Amino acid sequence: MPPLSDLIQMYGVLIVFGIVLVEQFGLPIPAYPILIVAGALAVDGGVSWELCLMAAVGACLICDLFWFRAGRFYGKRILRLLCKISLSPDSCVNQTEDRFRRFGVKSLLVSKFIPGFNTIAAPLSGAMGTNTRQFLAFSITGAALWSGTGILLGTWFHDSVDGVLELLSTMGSTALSVVLALLGLFIVAKYIERRRHRARSAIERIELGELLALIDGGHDPLIIDARSLTAQGLEAAIPGALVFQSCQPAQLMATLDRNRHIVVYCSCPNDVTAAEVAKQFLANGFHRARPLKGGLDAWNAHHNPDASLDPATC
Repeated sequence: MPPLSDLIQMYGVLIVFGIVLVEQFGLPIPAYPILIVAGALAVDGGVSWELCLMAAVGACLICDLFWFRAGRFYGKRILRLLCKISLSPDSCVNQTEDRFRRFGVKSLLVSKFIPGFNTIAAPLSGAMGTNTRQFLAFSITGAALWSGTGILLGTWFHDSVDGVLELLSTMGSTALSVVLALLGLFIVAKYIERRRHRARSAIERIELGELLALIDGGHDPLIIDARSLTAQGLEAAIPGALVFQSCQPAQLMATLDRNRHIVVYCSCPNDVTAAEVAKQFLANGFHRARPLKGGLDAWNAHHNPDASLDPATC
């Protein structure tokens, strides 16, 4: 097997393009280290930093355009798919929705530097109706900043990177095993992080059928919408639901009967936001507070089953 450094020098541009493409499509493969290596090799003329930069930006643009169009066509559903693909904690992805709403398309300039944000920035741009030309301008600029920074770091610390590459080269085929092992450890660590986050959100859910029975039985459950402001703009709320973010939690809870059924819903994977809000109610004495299993998807599937089959309109 050729030394690792020789492989990178021979196929550097293709490797940069492939790794960045895979990462930008949402798989947990870290691409930044390969950009740093490419920058280090460019100092000694091993690869062309210009071609590596163009390859990285091109890969980013291909993925961004794909997810942008998917977000424009499928709306919120494509965001839920990306949350399932990503190994970032669900809350890390969900919290970025309002961050995007606050800064708009300009947030694409820094989105690739922020875990979770990078996963949904492009499809969220499409779902919120961002102009295509404006999206392309900020997407290309953001990709160039992200890729260029990685390559620049490699040029600054090329002596250290070269030392690591020389060590790997002397290891022969063992080097590939080391790289694959490190990649495996990274993926396992991300997976464990997500599982721990889900465990912290563990709480008994209420089934949709039980909620409907409470409503039909005249128990008057209070339904609370715990979605982000951005998510509220993408999908209509459950009729009569109270928006949790409309006032301070303490102020809201002070006006409610602690023996009342409280049902919290969201539109995020694993009902993570609804579970966190329900735990706040439980901690304040609302012993009948529970998150709705399946969230808004479950409600919409019951009341409008055909809606889930139609693509979102833009």
